[in-house]
Amino acid sequence: MSDLQIAYFPHPALRWKSKDVTRIDAQLKDWVGQMFELMYAARGIGLAANQVALPYRLFVINPSGDPAETELEQVFINPQIIKRNGSEDAEEGCLSLPEIFGPVTRAERITVEAFDLNGEEFAYELGGIHARVVQHESDHLDGVMFTDKVAAEVLTELQPLLDDMTAQMKRQQQDGQIASDKELRAELQRLQAERTDG
Repeated sequence: MSDLQIAYFPHPALRWKSKDVTRIDAQLKDWVGQMFELMYAARGIGLAANQVALPYRLFVINPSGDPAETELEQVFINPQIIKRNGSEDAEEGCLSLPEIFGPVTRAERITVEAFDLNGEEFAYELGGIHARVVQHESDHLDGVMFTDKVAAEVLTELQPLLDDMTAQMKRQQQDGQIASDKELRAELQRLQAERTDG
């Protein structure tokens, strides 16, 4: 497969409910490496697989956003948030929605279980920015974006920006720069089938 690229709203992958990863192999590790590179290039702190048009339950984070701080890089495969406590508001953005920000209420502390790139299971109790980025990326895997969680009046303010992005993608599809939604969905189906056991 060719190099990954960030999928921008309203790419169908962003509304895709991702499927569990069933095997960790060289291809998956290569994708993870590319995801970290794309995340840093876009000055992000987290990136979910469906943000690069891969229909798998997987995301990468580095809450520092600093590529030099590799010890803070984490890969979450098949993550599940099993506990949420408290709530707090904070502004969020998204690499698939450049220059769009809004306040989102999320759990203050969470417990998350997942697998790492070695296939080892782990569980973390997280708070602060760590908890927020994991909740944001977990939502992506279910086809949920932060704009789905902002207050109605905030969404009204953001809607013209979202409409602009939609119109831009339609133009790129008409010009043949981007495949049609139908073709993009077919590719997601193909990738999903390719890596589903049984």
